[in-house]
Amino acid sequence: MKSALTVSLVPEAAGGPFVFWSGLQDAFAQTSSLGFDGIEIFAAEPAALDLLEISALREEHPIAVAAVGTGAGWVKHKLHLCHPDAGIRGRALDFILRMIEAGGALAAPAILGSMQGRVEAGVEREQAMQWLAEALAAADSAAAAAGTVFLYEPLNRYETNLFNRQLDAAAFLAQHGFRNTRILADLFHMNIEESDLPSALSALGPALGHVHFADSNRRAIGLGHLDPAPVVEALRQIGYTGYLSAEVLPLPSSRAAAEQTLASFRQFVR
Repeated sequence: MKSALTVSLVPEAAGGPFVFWSGLQDAFAQTSSLGFDGIEIFAAEPAALDLLEISALREEHPIAVAAVGTGAGWVKHKLHLCHPDAGIRGRALDFILRMIEAGGALAAPAILGSMQGRVEAGVEREQAMQWLAEALAAADSAAAAAGTVFLYEPLNRYETNLFNRQLDAAAFLAQHGFRNTRILADLFHMNIEESDLPSALSALGPALGHVHFADSNRRAIGLGHLDPAPVVEALRQIGYTGYLSAEVLPLPSSRAAAEQTLASFRQFVR
């Protein structure tokens, strides 16, 4: 398994669960110097993923781009895939497809979290599920064309009413035959929704594509009440070799959150 930290380049997301907030140069330098394997980037627009800049940073600081987030499409632009307005749904999908393409150029998957949206008032659940399936089909094909996978993240009940549990989301993906879409299991969301985190991860098996390594209070692992040992053992048992990425609050500081994540990774994973 590989370790990663997160960086936000979106001022509108201030207060959100990202380790670094001071730009790519700072994030790459600190992530590399601490010994992490990769960095997950939350950018305001697909065009904000400057390939030349990132290539130069990767040459200077030899770490991978673990994933790219699409959440700014919601946080900054208020776009989501289940909106009653067809124009907004179309703009949301276009944003996601362009982020998949940009991520593919960095050999990184794109993440669908908050931009999945929710079943809104006046919309039947069946209709919202159809809109979601159509968008995911397009994203799945785009990920294949980009030579990567697409990551779908079930969120807790306070953030969406689509899919809150890992296996429900995985069943939906399997039902529609999406070959290039995997589940992103966020331990913070799982702590709210799952009765048994290790069992849920074990049951996901090869459907699992990425893990957000966060404690029960959205702080770095070891600063809440989550027991990481059985979680990591479940990941080992299914042969998971992907990232454990710290999408966590920068508390008590960015550096302290990064160092705590590294200490927990070394204790429980390596």
